[in-house]
Amino acid sequence: MVTFQQKILRLVKCFRKLWPLFSNSERTTVCGADCMLMALQLSMAEVNKQHHGDFTVSLSDVLETWNYLLHDKLGLYENMKEPENYADVKKAYHAFLARSNMLDLIDIYQKCSGLGLLAEDESISPVQLLEFISGAMNAQENNGSVLSTPTRINRQGEERLKVTILAKKSVCSYLSLLVNSKDDLALAHILNVPARGLGREAFTNLKHASQERKMSIFLMATSFIRTIELGGRDSASSLYDPLRPHVKGLSNFVNFIDKLQEIVGEILNTRIAGGQILSTVKMHLIKGRSNGDPFCQAVEEVVQDLDLKIKNIIDSQQETLTASSTGVSPARVMGFLLF
Repeated sequence: MVTFQQKILRLVKCFRKLWPLFSNSERTTVCGADCMLMALQLSMAEVNKQHHGDFTVSLSDVLETWNYLLHDKLGLYENMKEPENYADVKKAYHAFLARSNMLDLIDIYQKCSGLGLLAEDESISPVQLLEFISGAMNAQENNGSVLSTPTRINRQGEERLKVTILAKKSVCSYLSLLVNSKDDLALAHILNVPARGLGREAFTNLKHASQERKMSIFLMATSFIRTIELGGRDSASSLYDPLRPHVKGLSNFVNFIDKLQEIVGEILNTRIAGGQILSTVKMHLIKGRSNGDPFCQAVEEVVQDLDLKIKNIIDSQQETLTASSTGVSPARVMGFLLF
């Protein structure tokens, strides 16, 4: 019996294999439930800034709009009251995804269903997808398990779970940014992981600068650092740029992403390139930490798991491989790992 989790994974794999039907770029990334919610929150803050001059939004308003957005996109109207400025929020939400070169799960689901790309045993109903994205289905599938009862998880187990989630999010965010440099959500997560002195102020300054110049946050950071490093005619004025205090941290970040991109560009064998990228990210994340650090152990486990997935992805496409090349770009393989 195919579980619903497996159906969702097959949905994403369908998108990855047939990406030209969805997007004009193989580097388009999938926006899962957590990223959808974050994108909505940022979009609501932008709309509030336009209407009220305040770039903030309450959690209750976010959750109310989140619930309405899911029902709206899935066509599951239930006489729900439309949130304030919803049309503007929805427009801002989809504009954010477009700028970030992302598609959310609902868009992919509707495209796959409309094109008849899913087999009968892979079919998903709008209600099921709603429950999955909202988290209700996860709670149902975990019912009766140890993880479904918070009181049964000891504090040590809770901390280990948090560290594992952080490690996986950190590794996958580096991969996501490598695949899709417009993914501002991934950048926000790893800009200061490991610590580079790039806290909230640095990210805010970077975000404002990127908005003024109408470019992605990563492109803004790269452009700024290149100007400083090359000593161009704008470098003098950069001395007064709000980003100037963050040169060291931004340079560290940009140069590390450059290092990962060099691996993609120089190593043609996807299996080798993927392994080296993961190894490089691992060493970067655990540098300066002790061997017994729980985060180091979690990163090690995450990297081993992802490395095995790369092998499985390539093995599953063995019929199209040659002795010298996988025939599949590293970007596409990295994309398979990100959900």
